[in-house]
Amino acid sequence: MAQALVLLVSLLFFSNVAHCNFSPTLIVDMAKIFMDNYCSPEKLTGMEEAIDAASSNTEILSISDPAMLANVLTDGVKKTISDSRVKVTYEPDLILAAPPAMPDIPLEHLAAMIKGTVKVEILEGNIGYLKIQHIIGEEMAQKVGPLLLEYIWDKILPTSAMILDFRSTVTGELSGIPYIVSYFTDPEPLIHIDSVYDRTADLTIELWSMPTLLGKRYGTSKPLIILTSKDTLGIAEDVAYCLKNLKRATIVGENTAGGTVKMNKMKVGDTDFYVTVPVAKSINPITGKSWEINGVAPDVDVAAEDALDAAIAIIKLRSEIPALTQAAATLIADNYAFPSIGEYVAEKLEAVVASGEYNLISTKEDLEEKLSEDLLKLSEDKCLRTTSNIPALPPMNPTPEMFIALIKSSFQTDVFENNIGYLRFDMFGDFEHVATIAQIIVEHVWNKVVDTDALIIDLRNNIGGHASSIAGFCSYFFDAEKQIVLDHIYDRPSNTTRDLLTLEQLTGRRYGSKKSVVILTSGVTAGAAEEFVFIMKRLGRAMIIGETTHGGCQPPETFGVGESDIFLSIPISHSDTAQGPSWEGAGIAPHIPVPAGAALDTAKGMLNKHFSGQK
Repeated sequence: MAQALVLLVSLLFFSNVAHCNFSPTLIVDMAKIFMDNYCSPEKLTGMEEAIDAASSNTEILSISDPAMLANVLTDGVKKTISDSRVKVTYEPDLILAAPPAMPDIPLEHLAAMIKGTVKVEILEGNIGYLKIQHIIGEEMAQKVGPLLLEYIWDKILPTSAMILDFRSTVTGELSGIPYIVSYFTDPEPLIHIDSVYDRTADLTIELWSMPTLLGKRYGTSKPLIILTSKDTLGIAEDVAYCLKNLKRATIVGENTAGGTVKMNKMKVGDTDFYVTVPVAKSINPITGKSWEINGVAPDVDVAAEDALDAAIAIIKLRSEIPALTQAAATLIADNYAFPSIGEYVAEKLEAVVASGEYNLISTKEDLEEKLSEDLLKLSEDKCLRTTSNIPALPPMNPTPEMFIALIKSSFQTDVFENNIGYLRFDMFGDFEHVATIAQIIVEHVWNKVVDTDALIIDLRNNIGGHASSIAGFCSYFFDAEKQIVLDHIYDRPSNTTRDLLTLEQLTGRRYGSKKSVVILTSGVTAGAAEEFVFIMKRLGRAMIIGETTHGGCQPPETFGVGESDIFLSIPISHSDTAQGPSWEGAGIAPHIPVPAGAALDTAKGMLNKHFSGQK
């Protein structure tokens, strides 16, 4: 890498002929500064050999404008070592001086300085707002500690949530990192929050949370939002990265600048050129990575000018989460089809929320996703989840022609060899709607297959729909002389069990109880379709071929959660479990398991063999 650096510079800047005031040792001196000070020496392997090669070059630099040369050198170095932080400048009037020791400043002047660099405000909703332009270090903190408490901390400590505004924070002291982080963590156990390698001292400094602080801690339970912008730089980035990866703060705004914890500016030999180079690097012990160069990515990416409003909205949402999850738990306990499971889920959900797992929720979508994940984990029921409240369609007055077109597109029929009928539909309709068009369905669908000698019902793509039409459809496959109990359905809200019975009156002719029926299933087959398969299999009326069904539920009900626009899909009923577990959750295993794609050919082959044996 270093050889590539010197080679690049040599190719760009060592040319023939033009005489100027720049010594050919400029590049060598600059390379030595990088070799001795750059924070990641592993990128500079081979630098000494490269310097020797460069120092033997007798050509002189061809660019006569020193400012232009500095810019070109900067671009070459940045590209070669892939570090945007390095810079070469030409500053003939600059005099580097060591930073002065902190003078003895009267307390009233310090108070004025603090007020000028820190803004404190209590926003609506008891939200603390703290804008910091410079992060002070340990020495300053010890000197102005009482003032910090009086003018800042004591005002903001009683708030219900806090917003730290780092959008304009560009300077700070390394020793200030543990101070800020510790106010938002517990005193014990101590946390290793950062490791900083200082190249100039060849020393790694570990930063830990502090067991004692001046004043009280803000704690770990109240919401903390940090606002960032593309200008957020250096120490502020480190604080934001630490608190983010401790899962203590949510970062809202823009990706930060990607600076460094320590940058030095050094003179190149006896010239007026200077190299600005990062001499230390941060490695976070939690992630094993650094925020430097790439910056800190926000959790919620918004323009810097919109970050404060976004943060306030997040805090408002989080304040509502306990009540929302409590309302969700109550709905589940009161309505879930299996009472003991519903009560267990409700209890455990409240415990999960109390543990803090919902503390970093930032959007309604995050809340819905997290709630669905937890409900599935606790109940093992794919149907118990958040959902959208889709409003009912307005009443329509379709013409008979429209009904016919709809029915033809919803059903598929065929008659195969040996008078084997085939019927496919992918959704069970609402009984009230089906009843009004029953005659049309009979004429355009049912009459095509009712006179076959065997029937294949293809439910491989049937995702469920309404359960109200199941009794009617089942009735076509049993005789009219005797009413049959198809299933016992338990309804949780009313705490009653009703019998699902065959219907005495049907539109059109029955298929009867004697002719063969085969039902094709897949892992997609769900809900009301599973109830139909369950009944037909348990009563011995059909052969099931294909895959185990989805393992869904009786068609669930939608419940609004509190006064929010969040909705829960809750199964409120379940099939008969007197003779063992029902199909809900587990699905229905086929008599003949085959891949869904092979189910139709398997059914046709079995029926053809049966009819061929009768001839």
